[in-house]
Amino acid sequence: MKRDKFTSRARSEGYKARSVFKLKNINNRFRLIKEGNRILDLGAWPGSWSQYCLELKTNVDAVDLVKIKLEGINFIKEDVFSDKLFEKLDKYDVVLSDLAPKTVGIRKIDNEDSFELSMRALEITKKVLVKNGNFVCKIFQSEFFDPFVKEAKKVFRTVKVIKPEASRKRSKEVYVIGIAKRINI
Repeated sequence: MKRDKFTSRARSEGYKARSVFKLKNINNRFRLIKEGNRILDLGAWPGSWSQYCLELKTNVDAVDLVKIKLEGINFIKEDVFSDKLFEKLDKYDVVLSDLAPKTVGIRKIDNEDSFELSMRALEITKKVLVKNGNFVCKIFQSEFFDPFVKEAKKVFRTVKVIKPEASRKRSKEVYVIGIAKRINI
């Protein structure tokens, strides 16, 4: 498969994946992640988002089913749908979710799976994100997109949607940005 400029750039700059440029673009635009923040990175493998957060001098708890080999993070091997996950979590200033379903090629199923992962990320966020904390969540544009944004607007003072430059043009993914979590929901 032909590498695009973001894949080549990620490799040359020592990042684990091209997705780092999506988060960099989001953070440059919205200034969500700051030095000293506690970050929860859901769906963290292969670890480029956690790498970037470490560069910003944050504390990172990274959750995935696949082990991430990255010094400086607290890796939590757990299924995001397991309630046991909450026993391993703290309070966070920022929750990041790059969770993506294992696509099967059937649009309706893939879109529904993306929505379910996004809703679970939002549910986790409601419980662990501090007041005025921020949230970044990937979701596929589909019939489930508007209901997800509607739910996010109940939790955050401001909700924005962005398709970062590093997202592939043909990709249905967009990122919902939740800014300033309201008092406990």
